[in-house]
Amino acid sequence: MKFEKIHNKGQAQIFKNAYLEFLTKTHPLVIWGLYLPIIAVMLYYSYSGLSIGFWKTAGIFLAGMFTWSLFEYVIHRYIFHFMAESERALRIVYVLHGNHHEYPRDKERLFMPPVPSLMISLTLFSLMYFIAHLAGFSQYVFAFFPGFLVGYLIYGSMHYAIHAWNPPFKWMKPLWRNHHLHHYKNTEQGFGVSSTLWDHVFGTMFDLTKEKEDKAKVQELMFSKKPAGRELQDQ
Repeated sequence: MKFEKIHNKGQAQIFKNAYLEFLTKTHPLVIWGLYLPIIAVMLYYSYSGLSIGFWKTAGIFLAGMFTWSLFEYVIHRYIFHFMAESERALRIVYVLHGNHHEYPRDKERLFMPPVPSLMISLTLFSLMYFIAHLAGFSQYVFAFFPGFLVGYLIYGSMHYAIHAWNPPFKWMKPLWRNHHLHHYKNTEQGFGVSSTLWDHVFGTMFDLTKEKEDKAKVQELMFSKKPAGRELQDQ
């Protein structure tokens, strides 16, 4: 979906109601504090309560993290950038993701806020448990879902870091550039945030050897830096 021009400053108003508006914002530490106890309890129950075993629990946990990376790509490409036509669908897409493309420097909306995050997590866990139950291995969901959640936490943290700071290591620069190009170059490419794996697999990776890095535009997307003094236009 093609979004409006990028704003260097400000924050989108999603709801007129002040309380609902407050619930659309959060900080990464809040989400980490919310999910870490859930992850710890589920892993302990998987290992101790269900007696799955350490190595099997670890393997299933890593499978959950890997599955998140694909889920992240799919939901970003097909849900967050859904080609909506009706006013209601346009509104949903804007609330989910469009506001971020308009105001990428809004650090309070780089993570899904606690209330909708918990609702979505409960829905996904229930769906996974139901499918696993039909297949006869529902007990493994208690090791799989924590890995899925850790994948989400890494994704959210990487998203925050990409907009806040320069890449800490040279080998991470392609990941940063891929996401920056997704914002100011072409919203139909660069859907991976925590990883570029699926962009490579599905052919949506930017050719970084041909794309010239515009440092001024990158700086405008980083909320911890001073804005470069002009707005970005979608290309």
